[in-house]
Amino acid sequence: MTLTFHAGARALGLGLGLLAGLAQAQDKVVFATNWKAQAAHGGFYQALVDGTYKKYGLDVTIQQGGPQINNRPLLPAGKIDFLMTGNLLHSFDNVKNGLPTVVVAAMFQKDPQALIAHPGQGHEQWAALKDAPLALIAKDAQFSWWQWLKAQHGFRDPQLKPYTYNLGPFLANKKAVQQGYSVAEPIYVEKQAGFKPVVHLLADHGYSTYSTLIEASVDTVQKKPQLVQRFVDASIIGWYNYLYGDRKAAHAAMRRDNPEMSDEELEASRALLRQQGIVDSGEALTQGIGAMNEARIRDFYEQMVKAGLYKPGEVDLSKVASTRFVNKKVGLDLKRSLGAK
Repeated sequence: MTLTFHAGARALGLGLGLLAGLAQAQDKVVFATNWKAQAAHGGFYQALVDGTYKKYGLDVTIQQGGPQINNRPLLPAGKIDFLMTGNLLHSFDNVKNGLPTVVVAAMFQKDPQALIAHPGQGHEQWAALKDAPLALIAKDAQFSWWQWLKAQHGFRDPQLKPYTYNLGPFLANKKAVQQGYSVAEPIYVEKQAGFKPVVHLLADHGYSTYSTLIEASVDTVQKKPQLVQRFVDASIIGWYNYLYGDRKAAHAAMRRDNPEMSDEELEASRALLRQQGIVDSGEALTQGIGAMNEARIRDFYEQMVKAGLYKPGEVDLSKVASTRFVNKKVGLDLKRSLGAK
């Protein structure tokens, strides 16, 4: 009996030790963003600080982008594991240029790119914007979605003046329209000028790109699909908890990384993410956050061809994104448990 007991105890001890070892074994992952920490990154920070990544066996480091930091080349160079990128235009360019990257999840169903205007100046209706006498648009945007606005909605180049990320010219001219991130610039306008601007999301008028994409290298997808799946699933859970749960710790972490952010601004931006359906709308309502489908990617590409950004067939769309890691309804039960509708 004594021998049997000792043998059983040793077996139990070995089993517990193995489980503990597995629990402690964490795959190190570097996830780079395309700008400084902000509410638009909230779900990733949430998954980091509340232990979700750790629960999925991941030791994640979030590496900020910024005005002097370009993280995009680091992914094809193998210096990072995952990259948060803005929209499908970047992914089209990667494929066009032969870079071995692929989109594995789209955390935003809507691109937050918007045009903002002063209230009471006749710009409450989208169709009126094309007749605004002044459009403040940054140079890079003039060669991307502005071309779509011209081709699709009749905007004209004579309206253009460069937007230098200074609200002064817009605030000084009540007839002007200006580009903006729908979960950021409206907050700044209200804070500086004391009024709520009119906000028109391009996404609500046919600009069908997904946004806040997670990209991985083709090599990682092929050789470590379970790692990719765990990172995608944990990030999805993070976004549900950030949108509908307690986000105080995530906001504290973002303020540490980006001291320019205030808790007030983060809270206001998160509220806009929800109100505008940036993250949780469309396909995400039934398939879960991160959802993608190939038909929508194709539709956006065809729009960009019409806008003159690409030639027909120039980009092999089969290489742009993989839907194998999304559309699995991950997190929908959590959303219901958090009382979200």
